[in-house]
Amino acid sequence: MLRTLPALVSLITLGLFAADEQAWKGKPIAEWTEDDARLVLSDSPWVKTVTPSVTRRSDNGQSGYGRRNVGFGIPGIGGRRGGYGYPGGGGNPGGSRTGGTDSNSNQAPPMLKLRWESALPVREAELKTRDTAAPTLDENHYAIAVYGVPSRFVNGDPKKLADQYKDHAVIKREGKKDLKPSSVEVLQREDGPVVVYLFPRSKEITKDDRRLELDAKIGAMEVDESFFPEDMVFQNKLEL
Repeated sequence: MLRTLPALVSLITLGLFAADEQAWKGKPIAEWTEDDARLVLSDSPWVKTVTPSVTRRSDNGQSGYGRRNVGFGIPGIGGRRGGYGYPGGGGNPGGSRTGGTDSNSNQAPPMLKLRWESALPVREAELKTRDTAAPTLDENHYAIAVYGVPSRFVNGDPKKLADQYKDHAVIKREGKKDLKPSSVEVLQREDGPVVVYLFPRSKEITKDDRRLELDAKIGAMEVDESFFPEDMVFQNKLEL
């Protein structure tokens, strides 16, 4: 009994901490604290932190990839839950491959934050934290923003880059056609560029879409990460 007591206390402490971390879920938005809002923006179902693949140029002039495995252990998938076997989903199960070196090869891959920007909890959290630089959106689009993009990956005219990124982005859904963005915006902020993908709400996403896989390319970076609608619920309503 004495041996198990410390472990029991630790479990209870961890449980209380986890409950406190998710306290915002049980509150009306009007009662959120600024700490609640920051948690929504950093650790909630609408936010993913990922390490992208980075295309590198080898010594012989050919392109290769350096991909860190960001999957969560279910064979053949790449997301943290069931999947569809998309090529390259969630990482390279066989390990990383490098294609030589270039000017960026000695730099660690950036950590990117993907945020489902159009979701009501995210928008309200931005207001609560007074993020005046948050992307301006309209109600006709789902929006996913990519934060933490190093400037070295976003070189050139923002409009031309946006058109390029638009051609290399989709949301994949099981049993349905890929959802393509109607437009992309490249925003320059003091803390670095932000890439915003806008998808038409006319192509409705529902809870029946168990997994939404964003597959996008930003310059030399490739992003492949999933969101799960069943988790993206607030006050009993799907919020996207």
